[in-house]
Amino acid sequence: MSRKVLVTGGAGFIGANYVKRLVERGDQVRVLDNLSRPGSVRNVEWLGSILGGDGFELVRADVRDAEAVTRAAHEIDVVVHLAAQVAVTTSVEDPRHDFEVNALGTFNVLEAARRSGREPIVIYASTNKVYGELEGTKVLEEATRYTLADPPGGVAETQHLDLHSPYGCSKGSGDQYVRDYHRIYGLPTVVFRQSCIYGPRQFGVEDQGWVAWFVISAVLGRPITIYGDGKQVRDLLWVDDLLDAYDLAVERIDRVAGGVFNLGGGPNFTLSVWSEFGPLLEACTGSKLEAAFDDWRPGDQKTFVCDITRYAEAVDWRPRVAPEEGIRRLVTWVEANRQLFD
Repeated sequence: MSRKVLVTGGAGFIGANYVKRLVERGDQVRVLDNLSRPGSVRNVEWLGSILGGDGFELVRADVRDAEAVTRAAHEIDVVVHLAAQVAVTTSVEDPRHDFEVNALGTFNVLEAARRSGREPIVIYASTNKVYGELEGTKVLEEATRYTLADPPGGVAETQHLDLHSPYGCSKGSGDQYVRDYHRIYGLPTVVFRQSCIYGPRQFGVEDQGWVAWFVISAVLGRPITIYGDGKQVRDLLWVDDLLDAYDLAVERIDRVAGGVFNLGGGPNFTLSVWSEFGPLLEACTGSKLEAAFDDWRPGDQKTFVCDITRYAEAVDWRPRVAPEEGIRRLVTWVEANRQLFD
């Protein structure tokens, strides 16, 4: 069944990949994006080249503009809200901008959905940063990584929220608003607290998108700086596995409406950000890599691994692409598209 889908931030990394998928299967897609992110214009050009000029509708607007968001949500069946300020460091430098994009922007999206009168499905890309530094959890230091002693299966949705950094506060505010708009107004919403998402079309920068940033730097011979000691652990989720999760949320909204779910690679798909990632990246590129080290960043988690059991059981979803395979694919994509990073 063809749907009318609004993707905010649809020119970003996740958004562009999803727009391609949606259009190719016959959905009508409207993209709302202010094209401010690095690579967003290139992603729009790429989408146009493979989907044609009429493949999707581009609305160049900002989620802080409530009227523009309301117009964009007209006659929409599904809203996938990806537009965001995404860097912790940027949020510390300019907390007002961070708040207005993430908290107010999400409120605008929810109000547009509510006022549309169509009760569209709303999918919200939240973040693992809403859990803060996981105070009260025991972390063990090993030779190449930090590990959670408890809970061994990763962080579940029952972990208390600890909105550390302006970014954590703004995304956490949106997270709770989305959840509450289901309880109060009956909107069929789904919150995904996403861990480390990576894949092609990701123009990572030093402040955000670390997997892509390291791959791009390694391929192009750019310097790499590690903040902290490089033993920080993340669970990695290949972008197509994430989009499968989005699709299942829409298809099985009766099972997940109003839900909050952790989405990541889970305990089986983890790497430490340099002690383990570095050697893997060297193997994929065939180059010896050097990195400089600097102080820890505010709010950085020594380890974050999602417990993905709740969503896996709700809709029969599991990540399929292991980090070793995903990073190899990403290296191949960057090597084939060097001109995009000049």
